[in-house]
Amino acid sequence: MKRKIHPLTHDIQEHPLLVRIAHWMQALAIIIMIGSGWRIYNSVPIFGDYRFPIWATLGGDPAESKIGHMDPGVANALNWHFTGMWLLAASYLLFMLHGLISGHFIRHLLPVRPREIWRDAVAALTFKLAHRLGEYNAVQRALYWAVLFGVLIMILSGLAIWKPVQLSWLTWCFGGYPTARVVHFLVMTGICLFIVIHVALVALVPKTLVAMVFGRAAEAKDAHHAAP
Repeated sequence: MKRKIHPLTHDIQEHPLLVRIAHWMQALAIIIMIGSGWRIYNSVPIFGDYRFPIWATLGGDPAESKIGHMDPGVANALNWHFTGMWLLAASYLLFMLHGLISGHFIRHLLPVRPREIWRDAVAALTFKLAHRLGEYNAVQRALYWAVLFGVLIMILSGLAIWKPVQLSWLTWCFGGYPTARVVHFLVMTGICLFIVIHVALVALVPKTLVAMVFGRAAEAKDAHHAAP
């Protein structure tokens, strides 16, 4: 006989349909933008002669593209990148509006205090940080705000690179076109690191994935996980 799920006996995590749609839209958009962005980067490297392996990029087979279009796949990568950009911008706006209107940000992602971040970071590094389903510790709250800010900067710096003449004021805010490219690349790198950490934590606490897919997950209050 199944034990009845109740807030007094279980930690419960719920995600509205709108949040789940925005989350997976952002995930898809970022994957598209990373793969296509690496192909675009390869055409004009920022850091010396370093280039990403072709298999990790998005833009089609370079040899076939050269034969058909006299282009090593950069045009295809740009098309993918713009598609990802609009998908990311739409899903980001949807997520931010929901977070503000519903009060999600205030209830779950605030406050963010340096002392609490340090305390939880030390506990996490020593494998002593307990995880409660549906609750965000101080490190998680700080990381979520950082990645939300990072996505905003990535979108703005991308627009500055895309339209440096029409949006010259925005390009100027980033210190010029070359600097905007560096900012765009570094923020993308930071988001990649966040994704690695995020996926690792989901692997440790798989019920968080259940909640993001199906909308709800529950766990007995005495079953806590130590987050790394």
